[in-house]
Amino acid sequence: MSIAKYEVFLKVVELGSLTRAAEVLGFTQSGISHTIASLEQEFGFSLLIRSRSGVKLTVNGEQVMRPIREILKWNEQLGQQVADIHGLETGTITIGTFTSVSVHWLPGMIKEFRKEYPYIEFKLMEGGYSEIEQWIDSGLVDFGFMSLPTREHFETFPLKQDRMLAIVAKDHPLSGAPYMPLAQIPYEDFIIPKAGSDYDVWRVLGKAGIKPSVKFSAGDDYAIIAMVENGLGISILPELVITRQNHNVAMLELEERSFRSLGIALASMKDASPAAQRFIRHVQAWMGRLAL
Repeated sequence: MSIAKYEVFLKVVELGSLTRAAEVLGFTQSGISHTIASLEQEFGFSLLIRSRSGVKLTVNGEQVMRPIREILKWNEQLGQQVADIHGLETGTITIGTFTSVSVHWLPGMIKEFRKEYPYIEFKLMEGGYSEIEQWIDSGLVDFGFMSLPTREHFETFPLKQDRMLAIVAKDHPLSGAPYMPLAQIPYEDFIIPKAGSDYDVWRVLGKAGIKPSVKFSAGDDYAIIAMVENGLGISILPELVITRQNHNVAMLELEERSFRSLGIALASMKDASPAAQRFIRHVQAWMGRLAL
């Protein structure tokens, strides 16, 4: 068993290219090819399908991906545990996250954490809720920020109740209203987040029995806000997305107040790396101070 070979294989799959993996890892392309060929010989079957557009996993390759990720995960945890024994806190924390948390929370959380643990590195992977759930399940991330509830087998830690707000252009007739009447929403052009990031919005609409007139879908929260600013429709977004930004939109409380529950989800706290456990505890303390 060769940890180095597994790391090369994982990077090739992650990037979908032998050439790009060689550039990132500082190897020659022939060196990468030799490593993959050696691993395939060791296993006794092909791992990758090579084409002009890149590489993808064979059926057998897909079957060994999860165990290889687990081996690398436990190897990382072993390294962190040994470093802990020597009094050296090191390691890499990979976090599944989405735009509003990446912009408003994580910079402050990480800055404060690194004052105490300067040698711990971070890798952020941004996606929608469904993507983050898949990353947690596959072991691609140590944990993820999520809108709760999530998959039942995850261990979760609630952090904050985040208000859901309607946003309209400043020159919209309802911009000065005390709240957004739910009955009005079906008569407005509606801008919805992309599939996978739209759970919170559909939950609000579904609870109220509302079917919006969806005219646009956008993958980025700030693209939605820009479309609303330009009068292309209205939307519903979490308060964390909208606050602390100089947007030319009016924010309205919904007629029936609604929230999303933000939290952390992971496969198992006891099986998480020492670095990930430390950071999760730090996040909980940081959020506690934020609420004061």
